[in-house]
Amino acid sequence: MAKEPKAAKDKGAKDAAPPEPKAKEPKTPKESKKVDARLRHVYKDRVIPALVKEFGYKNVMGVPKIEKVAVNIGMGEATQNAKLMDGAVNELSAIAGQKPVITKAKKSIAAFKLREGMPIGTMVTLRGDRMYEFLDRLMNVALPRVRDFRGVSPKSFDGRGNYTLGVKDQLIFPEIDYNKVEKAKGMNISITTTAKTDAEGLALLKHMGMPFRQ
Repeated sequence: MAKEPKAAKDKGAKDAAPPEPKAKEPKTPKESKKVDARLRHVYKDRVIPALVKEFGYKNVMGVPKIEKVAVNIGMGEATQNAKLMDGAVNELSAIAGQKPVITKAKKSIAAFKLREGMPIGTMVTLRGDRMYEFLDRLMNVALPRVRDFRGVSPKSFDGRGNYTLGVKDQLIFPEIDYNKVEKAKGMNISITTTAKTDAEGLALLKHMGMPFRQ
């Protein structure tokens, strides 16, 4: 059988229909945005309007808000037993949802057998959603579990709208496993706000849900 001339073969290749373009793969839907903490919505939807009405702020940007929350556990006993510090770090990490830092002595005190640089506590500073989630659990879950709880003192402000409260036992937080606790550890919780006066700070925290004593 006679072979087809090369020119004819090339012409046939040119006349052939171009290959169909590949169908584009459907784009995967973008991941949904992270849901804001519940207490953040409470602040935006309820607290801001309530404070504007109470104090007459002309600009919403002037309404006080919570900037950060610092949680500190002092562990002076850790100078004699290093394992206590490991327990405090693990427990504070579980409570706050963030890895804490170890605080060290700034100077030596012979009477307490304390040398400069020795670990004496652990602390964590929370901002953003972690801050709101911690406060939500503190006010609505942990504090009501305190025995004979009648509310926190409204007199623990520092004169500039910042509030500090003490907790005697870490077991009030549901994240702590009772069987793994070697020793009850108290902690200080400092809430820093943008309020200019204690009255504004008190109103802010009260509207946020802090259970103040009547």
